[in-house]
Amino acid sequence: MLTVRLSSKLETRLNRLARRTGRPKSYYAKKALEAFLDEQEDYLIALSRLENKLPAIPLEEVVKRLGLEG
Repeated sequence: MLTVRLSSKLETRLNRLARRTGRPKSYYAKKALEAFLDEQEDYLIALSRLENKLPAIPLEEVVKRLGLEG
């Protein structure tokens, strides 16, 4: 369980979005947290590669490894 304090402006925006879409506020809180964590984890991986002077992986190779071609 997690409790988060939001500014009134942010809470108003979240309430408005939840009402307009019929989804609970917790759905959007989870989505936002997932996106933030994904970004932070990617950043830390990249930072670690730079600090350890590991070779860069070209975008084409990343696309190929992840099967994103086509």
